[in-house]
Amino acid sequence: MASIPAKVATRISAGLKRFQPILDSARARDANESDTVILVMDLMHEILGYDKYSEITSEHAIRGTFCDLAIKIDGALALLIEVKAIGSELKDQHVKQAVDYASNQGCEWVALTNGVVWRAYKVNFTKPIEHELVVEFNLCELNPRKDADLEVVWLLCKEGWQKARLGEYFEQRQALSRFTLGALIMSEPVVDTLRREVRRISPDTRIDEDQVRAVLVTEVLRREVLEGDK
Repeated sequence: MASIPAKVATRISAGLKRFQPILDSARARDANESDTVILVMDLMHEILGYDKYSEITSEHAIRGTFCDLAIKIDGALALLIEVKAIGSELKDQHVKQAVDYASNQGCEWVALTNGVVWRAYKVNFTKPIEHELVVEFNLCELNPRKDADLEVVWLLCKEGWQKARLGEYFEQRQALSRFTLGALIMSEPVVDTLRREVRRISPDTRIDEDQVRAVLVTEVLRREVLEGDK
């Protein structure tokens, strides 16, 4: 991941120091959903760098229903955010609701948060609509002095968004996913290389590619890695 601009890193670090005790306090008093939305808007402004008045929209209407918050950059919808009360556990049905909102708007990205835990999802416009968790973090557990923790927040920052960092992060995860690597391992060039290496360490043993593939399938790689669309 590319380095964060110093100005942005300073803002994220200062914002974490300011909001971590605020989030802890809100969680202790079990703030309701409306109060959590207000808190989320504040931290999106102070930590993530969005203009509270021109880029953060509340109660974004979609086909007669509403998504709690939406981010618009240069007038274009970039991210839909579903907010739950700070004491709520984020659940699968919460994700589905946000993804339904996004699919109706042709928006590729949704976020689900209770103020403390943040999850960002990529929406895939297949039939049926699918979604994939790209990044998750807990704001109260991040270290304001740790670069890796600042970088994960930067993915959702305005500056990171403008540079498509979340999309790049998703592509990197896809390239290094177990499904991609599993497919590469089963490819003809890799299997042939493995066969030759086995012959090198055991020259008296006759090994063909089908035998190598059979061992990979039955003993080395998990079934879930080799089957299915991914």
